[in-house]
Amino acid sequence: MEKQSRWLDETELRAWMAMRDCTTMLEDHLNRQLRREADLAHADYSLLAHLSSHPDHLLSMSDLAERLKITRSRLTHAITRLEQQGLVERRNHPEDGRLHLAALTAHGLGVLQDAAPGHVRAVRSAVFDKLSRQQVTELERICRAIADGLDEDLPWERR
Repeated sequence: MEKQSRWLDETELRAWMAMRDCTTMLEDHLNRQLRREADLAHADYSLLAHLSSHPDHLLSMSDLAERLKITRSRLTHAITRLEQQGLVERRNHPEDGRLHLAALTAHGLGVLQDAAPGHVRAVRSAVFDKLSRQQVTELERICRAIADGLDEDLPWERR
């Protein structure tokens, strides 16, 4: 039996459209800034940033996919592309041959460090300069509630 759709009321529809517009425009804004200033896609910048924030600048492919909230297949394609640019490299796990690691190269770290100031300026001007401290706290709470709910619905391959 088919489930009945619970249509969005007027307030929910306005909020949904505002969120959709905001996320679409923000991602495009950050992509354009990073492409222009660092020749990087925002998704690639995020991948490099995740690697840079961990000891030895490496993570297992599974952990990296989980942190980036992408499938392992999509991560494999991104790592292949970034390997070709000399920004990351794949390594075998020293203790478990079944696991593969993604490692940030010295060149990748340099590219990330060069891109970071412009990216932070773009994020600050597009988001945080427009909000009060209370709105920032509310934004985090709202986004975390949505992300946590979506995380529960992830397919088994991403867990």
